[in-house]
Amino acid sequence: MKKVNLNDNWYNFLTSEFHRPYFEQLKLFVTKAYESNMCYPPGKEIFAAFDECSFDKLKVVIIGQDPYHGEGQANGLCFSVKDPTPHPPSLMNIFKEISSDLDLPYPNSGDLKRWATQGVLLLNATLTVEANKPGSHQKKGWETFTDAVIQKISSDKENIIFLLWGGYAKAKAKLIDKQKHYVLTSGHPSPLSANRGFWFGNKHFSQCNAILKKLNKTPIDWR
Repeated sequence: MKKVNLNDNWYNFLTSEFHRPYFEQLKLFVTKAYESNMCYPPGKEIFAAFDECSFDKLKVVIIGQDPYHGEGQANGLCFSVKDPTPHPPSLMNIFKEISSDLDLPYPNSGDLKRWATQGVLLLNATLTVEANKPGSHQKKGWETFTDAVIQKISSDKENIIFLLWGGYAKAKAKLIDKQKHYVLTSGHPSPLSANRGFWFGNKHFSQCNAILKKLNKTPIDWR
């Protein structure tokens, strides 16, 4: 990651972060990591969450933690996988909740670009990971960057819906101005949380669309 490739609107919005000393160190770390080891997602997809979601049409932010660390899975969008990768357990539970909440069929594709292009920022707190080593790129600077993204969205935008699933994501609520934005919280869709009753039935997808309709915005097609 010798340079950051983002569309102009996102780049201009975040340019101050790219010139801070921590980000220069982060770029060096990521560049060396990708040269030395197999890392995910592919280099050109590190910033896919921003590339696939229009800055001007941003409506919803979903926060994940780490990219998937298995071969052929991560595509730069949290919870999303490349086709025809089998759906990981958390994604399966997300789709099950959508099916129940909105009475929709379970989707075949686990690639969530179809959400991103409608204005859903699928943001992992850490944007890269070494193969088969979950959490290996945590505390290298990514969290500083993505926290800054959340704070800047909070300060510069209005009426964004933040979906915070699980304790890690819920901790980001302190970065969000709840007078200007909507924050929906729930347990994590992982089996450990979902099977204990902390995920299913949260109805976040219908709630999200109800808010968008109230704001005279086009609802998200969650199929």
